[in-house]
Amino acid sequence: EVQLVESGGGLVQPGGSLRLSCAASGFTCSSYAMSWFRQAPGKGRERVSTINSAGTTTYTDSVKGRFTISRDNAKNTLYLQMNSLKPEDTGVYYCAKSKTAVYYAGGDDYWGQGTQVTVSS
Repeated sequence: EVQLVESGGGLVQPGGSLRLSCAASGFTCSSYAMSWFRQAPGKGRERVSTINSAGTTTYTDSVKGRFTISRDNAKNTLYLQMNSLKPEDTGVYYCAKSKTAVYYAGGDDYWGQGTQVTVSS
């Protein structure tokens, strides 16, 4: 059974950092594209970052230079290191597994339950 379990969210002040984790089971994380999405209150879900099976990464413009996606193949875990956090980064963060090794829109087949990130003073 495929499972994705996020952790690491919380309340942080502007300028602070958090590291989100997504523990994967039931499949090998490194064989598929994996992504982080977020959903702010009253807004749609936005793709934040993706790491393809080959290790190539992409980021939405608003987080470039501040967020880093990575994975630990031995632990079968996906990470999102978030630095210089801003209030507009607030939202529920979800990890998602793609059906394929390279990401394509609409190709995510499993999602985690989400973890709340709140950036506020």
